[in-house]
Order: sequence, then C-alpha cells, then structure tokens
Amino acid sequence: MGPLVVEGVRSFMDGAATTSEGRSHLSRGMVLLFAFACGASVANLYYAQPVLHSVARSFGTTSGTAGLVVTFAQIGYAAGLAFMVPLGDLFARRWLVPAVLLVTAVGLVASATAPDMEVLTVVGLLVGGGSVAAQLLVPMAASLADDEHRGHVVGMVMSGLLLGILLARTVSGIVAEVSSWRVVYASAAVLTVVMAIVLARLLPEEGERVRIGYGTLLGTTVRLLLTEPVLQVRAFLGALGFAAFSVFWTTMAFLLAGAPYHDSDLTIGLFGLVGAGGALCANVAGRWADRGWTKATTALFAALVAVSFLPLWYGRHDLGLLIVGILVLDVGVQGLQVTNQSIIYGLAPQARSRVNSAYMVCYFVGGAIGSAVGASIYESHRWAGVCVLGAGIGAVATVASVIDAVRRAAVEADAASTSARHR
Repeated sequence: MGPLVVEGVRSFMDGAATTSEGRSHLSRGMVLLFAFACGASVANLYYAQPVLHSVARSFGTTSGTAGLVVTFAQIGYAAGLAFMVPLGDLFARRWLVPAVLLVTAVGLVASATAPDMEVLTVVGLLVGGGSVAAQLLVPMAASLADDEHRGHVVGMVMSGLLLGILLARTVSGIVAEVSSWRVVYASAAVLTVVMAIVLARLLPEEGERVRIGYGTLLGTTVRLLLTEPVLQVRAFLGALGFAAFSVFWTTMAFLLAGAPYHDSDLTIGLFGLVGAGGALCANVAGRWADRGWTKATTALFAALVAVSFLPLWYGRHDLGLLIVGILVLDVGVQGLQVTNQSIIYGLAPQARSRVNSAYMVCYFVGGAIGSAVGASIYESHRWAGVCVLGAGIGAVATVASVIDAVRRAAVEADAASTSARHR
C-alpha cells in the first residue's frame, strides 16, 4: 500500500477529531473502518460452521466431533476476552489490535494445513483467542464517541461485527464450493494480515492509558463482574442470547446437508445472507438505547429469540419458514447484544475494555456451551431437540429481562419518591 494511497484513505477517514470539551468524535469513514475491521476479525470464528460436514467427511469423523472445532474456537475466544481484552486499558489499541490480528493469522495458516481432526480442533483455540481483536475495537470506538452518539456508534460498529459473523458463513460456503475448506482458512489468513497492516496505519491515537500491573488489571475485571449488578444482568442475558444463537448456527449445516434439503457448502453458506438482514437492526437498537428505551427493547429482543424456534422447527421441511426463523433469531440476538453493550459502556468510562472483557467472557462461554450442547443434542434428538433447547434458552432470557425491568422500575420509583420527600 503506497504512501499516497494511505494518505488518501486517511483523509477520507478524517481520524478522530477533538471537540472543545476534549472529547473525541469519530468521522463516518472511521466508524465504517471500525465496523469492517470488527467484522473481518470476528469472522475467523465462524468460517468453519457451514463446512463442518465437509470437515467431518474429510477426516472420517462424526458431526459431534466436528462441532468441537467451533466449540474450541469459542473457548479460545473466551480466554482471549478474559486475558487479552483488558490489555486495551493498559496499552495503545492502535498497536495492540494489529499484533493480535497477526497471531490470528498464524492460527489460520495452521488450520489450513492441519493433518488431522485433533490438530484442527486444538488450533481452533489460537484462532479463537486471536479473534478478540474485534472486542478491542468496539470499546475503542465507544471511547472515541461522544456521549450523545455512543449508542449509535456502537450500533454501527456492532452491525459490522454481526455482519462479519453471518457473512463469514456465506463466504466460507462459496470458497469451499469452488475449492475446499482448507482454502477458506488460507484466504482468511491473507485478509487478516491485510487488516493488520491497514489498522496499524489508520487507527487514531487515544488518551492516556491506566498505569497498573497486569494482575491488578485482571483483578479489577473480575471485581467489576462481581460487584456491578447491571453488568451481571447484562452478561447473563448476553450469554443466553448467544447460547441460543450458537445452538442453531452450529447445527444448521447438518440439517441442510441431510434430507430433504441435501444442500451443498455453497447453498448452506448463502443462508448467512438471510441472517445478515437481521444485522441491520443493530443500528436501530443503538438509537433506541440512546433514547432510553432499554427495558422494553430488552424484553422484546429476548422474546424474539424464543419465538424464532417455532418457524425454525417447521423449517425442517419448509424453506420459507426456515428463512423466517433465521431472520427473527438474528434480529433478537443482535438487538439484545447492542442494547446490552450500549448500557455497559456507560458504567466505567476509564475501564471500558475491562467491562467489555467481563461481559464478553460470559457471552462467549454461553456460545461455547450452546455449540457443544447443540451438536450433542442434534446427534441424540435431531432437529426437534435443537429447537426445544433453543426455545427454552430464549424463554429463560425473556423471563429474566422482564424480572429485571420490573426491579429497575421499582428502584427508579423509590429513588424518585425519596427525592421528592427531600425537596
């Protein structure tokens, strides 16, 4: 990338300008860069999902064993969230993010050349751990945004991240169809290296970093989760939403590869386009959060997760209903995620990476459990078991969101009453 090209792109991005109050705001171009980088980073976790049956066939193993590739990647991601993402409060993220992406590229190359199922599964830990670059970028964008537009900025960046999750399946299916699942990983490695170079050149400078030791950094991350009730509730809801999401997307390839569909890798991957339509709601959810409608939208999005498994159940024989179910599920999960993150980023402005770390560890532990249990349930109870499990998880999230809304309304009413008595 020549200097003139870089300068031209930098001019379009316009970096992060500083307001008279000292707070930064992001240009639209820079927000789009954040969104694309988040999507490209997190996509590395999901390239395997639509080709799991091809991986299983390649190594002569079962669907449950092949599903461990996704499970181990998500475990690695959770570990990266716990031990790497808090470093965003300690080191400049404009250098930390490219370094993490290069680590991911190493794991992707190892995946592309894996000689057996065991190596591919274990290397998934490295790919997953390196993919946390996306979760370093989201709080960075939130920190650079002004208070009035933080929900909108988070929504746009999360739209990119969620599109990356969903379109990864489409890209993976297309590439696997014309070549093989190994080329999927090799192509992802090339894209990841390119993104590392671009971000190293274009990410804006940030303010002063905290000056504490790594042990203290991790300790405060745990303390935030243990002592902040809002973070606990949002982490629990996020974990449930992503568990339901993973239950479906981990097992979908097995459903579509079998009767009555008998779909190819390409066709299975194209279903990511259906889910991508749901990612468009992320920006809307961010705007609703800016308006303070979080109690109602949380319950709404959680309910959509639960309801989505009804058309998904009928979708075992009806393509139209399957598509409806995918769209509803993704709207519910993505809307819930953006609402959660819009709330938690207001809790501790100087510790947003640590807040995000605590939240996302819970989120992806939920996803890893959903992937593992979903693959196992599919083996034993087929699609009926998958849909009952997903609907049950969504129902728990809906009940929890209603209970939290009632509790918060009561606390707000008590606070208003106390304030009125002291006037």
